[in-house]
Amino acid sequence: MKLQNKITLITGTSPNICGGIAVGMADAGAKVVCVDIQPENAHRCADYIKQRGGEALGVVCDVTDEAQVQAAVMQARETFGGIDILVNGAVIFNQKGVLDMPLAEWTRQTAVILTGAFLFTKHVAQLMIDQRRSGSIINIVSTAGHQGEPWNIGYCTGKSGLLNFTRSVAMELAEYGIRVNSLTPTATDAAEGLARAAEWGVPFRRPTNPSPRRRGFLSGSTPGVPLGKRPSPADYAKAAVFLASDDAAMITGTDLRVDAGALARYWMWDPAVPPA
Repeated sequence: MKLQNKITLITGTSPNICGGIAVGMADAGAKVVCVDIQPENAHRCADYIKQRGGEALGVVCDVTDEAQVQAAVMQARETFGGIDILVNGAVIFNQKGVLDMPLAEWTRQTAVILTGAFLFTKHVAQLMIDQRRSGSIINIVSTAGHQGEPWNIGYCTGKSGLLNFTRSVAMELAEYGIRVNSLTPTATDAAEGLARAAEWGVPFRRPTNPSPRRRGFLSGSTPGVPLGKRPSPADYAKAAVFLASDDAAMITGTDLRVDAGALARYWMWDPAVPPA
């Protein structure tokens, strides 16, 4: 298995994207530390992996609190001996625009996305360096971090910030053999996340305050997707396993898009309209 005996710490292990990545990495042989501010997400993710024969630990943590981040990293070290792979996926969905976003909500949303990635990267990378482990760090971005989506200012800003955070940290940590990349999902097929939420017995949290233009996406429509269907969390998990594995040993500072072609599409082309 590609990640046999590797220790992975993943933040934001809801039943959707990062929960799927956690399960995929466990299936590839990794021991997984499931981190989430919601206790049910952290513990049910870990329980699910253990029920499937894997090794996992659930840790409740506010990713913006440095003391809690340090404690989570130390729990991983005490339980499994260290960390080889970090996936920064913690996020808040709060779809508001620049004119109606309260400062406190902006501060919280961007802190979870950016400060959370900064703190976990800082302390996990230091542990990797102290233990002389080459490692892999993966930041979960979004197609919304590449394009200008209206009425989603905090999410778009935070995710776009992760792109250059990835490149900067990749250059800084290269001398230690620590690779840093990002993974770009897009609007995700909800079926897998819904099924996992039901199996875990936890809520499936959808974005709050969706704009009218996004309601069609949330209902399952796929306009503008060249491959005709959305990716699932399992698709992202395969890409994350690749980036974390020795197969990607010469890849750092790169963004891997798993978006069914969404970002590559010329804006005037509608895949649903057949050629003349």
